[in-house]
Amino acid sequence: MFTLSNRQQIAVGLLLIALMAFTRGHHFSTINHLPSASWAVFFLAGFYVSSKALFPLLLLEAGLLDYAGITYGGVSSACISPAYIMLLPAYASLWFAGKWYKNRYQFNWPTLLPLTASIVVASAVSTVLSGGGFYFLSGRYPEPTLVEYGARFINYFPSSLSNIAFYIALAMAFHVLAVSANRALGHRQEG
Repeated sequence: MFTLSNRQQIAVGLLLIALMAFTRGHHFSTINHLPSASWAVFFLAGFYVSSKALFPLLLLEAGLLDYAGITYGGVSSACISPAYIMLLPAYASLWFAGKWYKNRYQFNWPTLLPLTASIVVASAVSTVLSGGGFYFLSGRYPEPTLVEYGARFINYFPSSLSNIAFYIALAMAFHVLAVSANRALGHRQEG
């Protein structure tokens, strides 16, 4: 199983906290605003950080960032409703998918299959929990139906999947560079 040192886990945890802080609150990416990395942050935290304490800390950060964005940043409060609680299981599914993948990780090409599967499944579950929760529980849709939600899922899921894939691809690039550099240094020290 893949494990970082405690110091490395703290560094990764702090980087993930910063990534969420810099990207959360913008619903559309532009040249000035990256898409939200929240989903990728929860997945990567599950993969890289062993401490369960990071999960509630990230939940608290997400809530505080949403509060600050609405209160001070001019972000619409349209997403705040009774359905907001559905973000908890949505984020948990991403966290646990990262944990699941961690147990299957190997530094080789075949690892891309379980990585891709875990990201696609967790993203689909998160979309159903967060988007479906909003659709059915927010009170904004007077007569919600499964058929209409299915159409909304088909419409929004590709965007959600592309956002998480963007950040996971960046993390993969850094991961490969770090492992490769570490291995190169190990070979150099042996010689």
